[in-house]
Amino acid sequence: MRGRDVDERGRVSSPLELLFDLTFVAAVSAAVGPFAHAIEVDHVAEGIAPLLMVFFAIWWAWLNFTWFASAYDTDDVPYRLLTMVQMGGVLVLAAGVQQAFEVGDFTLPTIGYAIMRFAMVAQWLRVAASDPESRATALRYAIGISIVQVLWIVRLFVTQGFPGWLLVVVFVLLALCEMAVPLVAERPRLTQWHPHHIAERYGLFVIILLGESVLASTVAVQQIVNAGAATGLFVLLAASALALLFGLWWIYFLEPAHEGLERRRSLSFWWGYGHYGIFVALTAAGAGLEAAVVSMEGHEGVDPTVVGYGVAVPVAVFLVLMWGLYRPLTGPTVIPPAVSLGAAAVVLLLPLAAHSVGIAVTILLIALTVATVVATTIVYRRFRPPVSVD
Repeated sequence: MRGRDVDERGRVSSPLELLFDLTFVAAVSAAVGPFAHAIEVDHVAEGIAPLLMVFFAIWWAWLNFTWFASAYDTDDVPYRLLTMVQMGGVLVLAAGVQQAFEVGDFTLPTIGYAIMRFAMVAQWLRVAASDPESRATALRYAIGISIVQVLWIVRLFVTQGFPGWLLVVVFVLLALCEMAVPLVAERPRLTQWHPHHIAERYGLFVIILLGESVLASTVAVQQIVNAGAATGLFVLLAASALALLFGLWWIYFLEPAHEGLERRRSLSFWWGYGHYGIFVALTAAGAGLEAAVVSMEGHEGVDPTVVGYGVAVPVAVFLVLMWGLYRPLTGPTVIPPAVSLGAAAVVLLLPLAAHSVGIAVTILLIALTVATVVATTIVYRRFRPPVSVD
């Protein structure tokens, strides 16, 4: 199990990686529904912590597999079987998401996460046995992951009866320990991952998250149509949601991630870890759109301002992070910072008018703001002089 060639031409995602990603569709879908309901009933404060914690497990397991596969995807029988085990762990995690949101029970998500992580330990032990040059790094990974995973399991037993805020603190500390493992293991020699492959894998995960938003909105639309509650405003909302998702997709793929990763490999942790914010923002935006569609049924107690911010805040976070992550990596960003940051500020103001104009028009205005970012960037790129990046 030797490392793949970092300069391999035409490196793309393998069929196994694409199959692996499909299991995360179920996990993300399981997280979107409960958070959408939290937005609908104005319990965002209670729903945000479970979303961030569940999504951390989803994101971290996906991230570890992705970077490992970029360096060591041998596609032999043991590799395929261990990947299948990890896929099973994702499905177990997804099965426990509802309990995590409703009663704070993280037993099933922890079991699923443990399955994924110990399968990854086995992969690193294979590297240690097969690749002498990377043996020290592989063993540091295997030991670090095992120790932290044991702590996650112990957490289930020792935190029973803890107040909610303390459970969150313990979770954050263990999450920081997880993220520290690669920082320690990769010193002094970085694993030789493929920059173009990594950029493609992250782009594919973005598409999965946007696809989940489409799926969630479609289910909500079907419910309303079956109930005979469709109106002109409902059609406007559905079209605006689709336009917004398309705009977010366009913005993400404007920035040349593969070029930045190739030039500045040392910033891979900044870019790779920072994508947690982008990924969770896209997931939350999908939940917000689902809540917006459901709110068109006219349920009492649904606050249009809260629903509006359920979409606006994730979109604003996405716009800010697209600048914050890519500026160090690529130098001057394709999207001018005044445009992305200004649009984020405008988006955050729009839900204040939701009581007056309604949720459908609010989502339309958010979509138009995102479309303005795309259009402005296209014009700016056409007329600005070329910029050289070291």
